[in-house]
Amino acid sequence: MTALPQGSAPGSTADESAEAEVASETAQAPAEEPGAAEGAGPGAEGEARTGAEEAEPADELAAEEAERASAADPADAAEPADAAEPADAAEGVDAAEGVERADEAGGAEAEAGADETGGPEGAAEPAADADAAEAAQVSEAAAELAAQRELRARIEQRKAEKEAPIPAGTKLSGTAADLLAAVRAVESGEKSGATFFAGPPPAPRGPAPGPAQEAAPVRPRAPESAQAPATSAEALASVRSVLSRGGAPETLAAQVTGALGEQAAERLGADPWQLLSVSGVRPEQADGFARALLGAECRPDDERRAAALVGWILEQAALRGHTALTADDVRGALAGRSVPDPDEAVQQAIAEGVVLVFQDGLAEEPEPAEDAADTEAAEETAEPVEPVEVLLGLDRYALAEESLADGLARLLNSPVGNDGSVWPEDGELIRAVAGSGLVAHTGGEAARAESAAVVTAAAAAGLRAAGAAHTMDGQRRLAELTGPLAAFTLAGLLSGEGPGRDADGALALDVLVVQDAAQLDVETAAVLVESLADGCRLVLSGDPGVLGPAGAGQVFQDVLSARVCPVVASRLPDAGPVGELVSGIGIGELNQVEAPGKEVVIVPVRDAGEAVHRCVQLLADSIPRAFGIPVEQAQAITVGHGGSAGTRALNAALKQRLNPGPGRFGGFDPGDRAAYAQDLGRTVVGTVVEADAEGLRLDCAGTPVLVPKERVESALRHGWALTAHQAVGMRWPAVVAVLPGDAAQGLNRPWVYTAFGRAERHLSVVHGVDQALPRAVAEVLPAQRTTRLTPLLHGLMKPAEQ
Repeated sequence: MTALPQGSAPGSTADESAEAEVASETAQAPAEEPGAAEGAGPGAEGEARTGAEEAEPADELAAEEAERASAADPADAAEPADAAEPADAAEGVDAAEGVERADEAGGAEAEAGADETGGPEGAAEPAADADAAEAAQVSEAAAELAAQRELRARIEQRKAEKEAPIPAGTKLSGTAADLLAAVRAVESGEKSGATFFAGPPPAPRGPAPGPAQEAAPVRPRAPESAQAPATSAEALASVRSVLSRGGAPETLAAQVTGALGEQAAERLGADPWQLLSVSGVRPEQADGFARALLGAECRPDDERRAAALVGWILEQAALRGHTALTADDVRGALAGRSVPDPDEAVQQAIAEGVVLVFQDGLAEEPEPAEDAADTEAAEETAEPVEPVEVLLGLDRYALAEESLADGLARLLNSPVGNDGSVWPEDGELIRAVAGSGLVAHTGGEAARAESAAVVTAAAAAGLRAAGAAHTMDGQRRLAELTGPLAAFTLAGLLSGEGPGRDADGALALDVLVVQDAAQLDVETAAVLVESLADGCRLVLSGDPGVLGPAGAGQVFQDVLSARVCPVVASRLPDAGPVGELVSGIGIGELNQVEAPGKEVVIVPVRDAGEAVHRCVQLLADSIPRAFGIPVEQAQAITVGHGGSAGTRALNAALKQRLNPGPGRFGGFDPGDRAAYAQDLGRTVVGTVVEADAEGLRLDCAGTPVLVPKERVESALRHGWALTAHQAVGMRWPAVVAVLPGDAAQGLNRPWVYTAFGRAERHLSVVHGVDQALPRAVAEVLPAQRTTRLTPLLHGLMKPAEQ
């Protein structure tokens, strides 16, 4: 195989008591908490969400780089591989761990950026030894040089045929040209954004409130999803040829074709930076690929490079939860990628339709003056117009947010009070649901009983009702309250389980309660709302204090902020010392709590090695013996996957203690606890049963789950220890939260709240971060996500009075 060339931007210079946990003196709640592992902490772990089950081309690229380097000088073969290797990039299983993976990949990018000889030519230099290996190398080098001469000849021919470069936007006309001119004028400050964007106020899309409102808006039917045609062998062969010429591994052909279509070879040959559309490819690698294909024609100011980088920057922002970025943020990121004129690059990307432009905060345009004197007076007394905040976004997330906003407005405007149902008057939440098509419900774990009661009350009122949870464990707990026939996972509900659909394709439901609503990303939420018929009541119930969704957006938080629907806050406190501790964390207080039954135990440690030892001791011995909780019902939670006390280190130590074996099924043995990333942000924990020709079979609390053999390596890891993002939506009788000293920088309030809140009866905190824990709880909040749902809802609905 052949690695993607590494380097800087083209044409630029780069850059031990066995009973410690049950000792009476440690029965108090943590005064502070342990930290994260190697900076891959809660904050980092949740901000860049890559699909963990996806292939990581970057690993292949690093391996290929080593092969090519060994051909030139065996003594140096390991160096480029190490430089290009993204730290543990291929070991991610859960999509929610994408943050850690993105941070690790970012570190690898910085290393790779220092290599300025990443082109294929360096791999083809003959060795100095005069033996048989030299002859083989000379032959190989000669062949490659001949291929490059042919490539240069083709480049020269294309250059001769190519016309002089055309300034960005000069081929545009009509609306596109007007848009480009508008953006340039607004961003330069020459004119107010109202000059271009203001116009006749649009007619309100929602019906006027009141008993006399007209029929609810028609719900558009979801389009049929067209099945992607199979990729032809000829297209794959053509793509392999282009990849080979550019020094990229041919194994990327299927991914490239999937991203660029049947004409992928032509498109990639004409614009090598489109390789960035493949997940896992980094700008340095795309730059090296472009140099190999374009030669001297490859420049850092190439418009094709700039446009591809703008799209890549927004895709990376989506991995961190943003659905859009400010134009200034995009320009800053471009400058960090050696783009000479970031402003021109942004304008070019807008003109070519790579991104969409949005504006927020536009000041109202003053009414026109009747005469010149009035105009002069107005100009002298007028206050400065607030600047327009220009947002850039990818159409994928823009369309999802707009569709979601329209769908939520449709549910709110649909009449629900005249359906003939008689609801019990025994609860604030139930009364709110009886009278509104959309209700938001907030609260901790105890509040789940309130939202589950809505399903029962709706069924008693003669309505078709169901509840959906984020995980299989959440579904099990919901079913204990509503009955098994009315409880589903959200993914299962959308994929065809449960009530079925009506003639229009909508779910055959009158009431839907979604628990764990804080885990809804914008695309899933848009699909869900589009699947609900007019008049259906939707209840979004969740805990605003937990970690956010793995995908882009923050739907639950945005709906709460918009205040366009009734919001009911639960007054049910979470039970026991653990519940009291977690409730305090939710408001920024890390309090000591009375724990007479040692429900909360602090185990201080000095370093990461001791943290691993104490965690194994607690799970395998102390907790089962002291509390009668079997090891199968206890879970370790740590800050990240990497580091000396991350999930990898903890799982290796726990397997050695609890279920040693050779790992005969792709690294797993029967009896191993495994964590399977079914989808973005959804992890299933079960026990390995057996393996067969189809894959690895798990027992997940009595539910059989098959992990396809092609996904075992990429989507499965041992599950005695999880990250807090993987554990969202699940609970265990006992939890051991591992916070070694090197985790301090990764701690924040949502991570601590989420990790500690996974415990039902007992929480042990392996604590090594001193004052960093209370400081994180009191002061450190996650980075804000940039989204557009709240202003979109305000444009459709008036904020509800609370």
